[in-house]
Amino acid sequence: MVADALIYHPTVAHYLKFVATTVGRDKVLRTLQYFSRFLAWYLYRTNHPQSSISPFETTKKQFGLTRKLMRVGKFVEHFKAAAVASDAKSVDPVLRFTAIGRQLGYAGYMVFDNATVLDATSIRKFPSSQRLLREGYRAWFTGLSFSILSSLYSLYILRERSQRASRISEKDGEGVVEKKKIAKEANAVKVQLVSDLCDITIPASALKWVDLDDGFVGLAGTVSSLLGVWSQWKKTA
Repeated sequence: MVADALIYHPTVAHYLKFVATTVGRDKVLRTLQYFSRFLAWYLYRTNHPQSSISPFETTKKQFGLTRKLMRVGKFVEHFKAAAVASDAKSVDPVLRFTAIGRQLGYAGYMVFDNATVLDATSIRKFPSSQRLLREGYRAWFTGLSFSILSSLYSLYILRERSQRASRISEKDGEGVVEKKKIAKEANAVKVQLVSDLCDITIPASALKWVDLDDGFVGLAGTVSSLLGVWSQWKKTA
């Protein structure tokens, strides 16, 4: 009876939906990858032996490689999203422009990332792989920058809507409904903004544009990954 209760529990069904998605699995692996990066840095800084650090360095490397393989071909999705955004003439011009920039940036990152798969897996090493990786990080940084601009602009628009909603009579409940809708949208935008701000430290650090240690980048990546897990968990509810 206990086994049946566990097997047929709604949470188990939700979990199966979550892990059935590529995004769900990727976010979990990403969380472990960046948390391992932080732990490896922390153990090194606190003078732990290499035998204690190696498992986390290996986890970071292997999970990173696994995620790289899972991303093969994903650039098509972002090119399509950019085309869809370009065709959405009714959307606010600023949001439309930033959506196109974001998706093209992500698509560029995926193209360069996919181009280094053979080198990363040691199937075929080639000297230009590091240059391709740098170009990929530049494209990722560009995509994240557009996403941050989009979030900031969205928050500005939502604030304007909130001010207008405050002037609506709440006797018929219209103002209350509008305020709740705005609050929900603003919360989603804020979560995305925090995630992007955490993520942008990764390419910025890899390109040496900012001086951040592995501990900071690892924690930032862990936070953005957990936010991604949470968002995907809600989507599969």
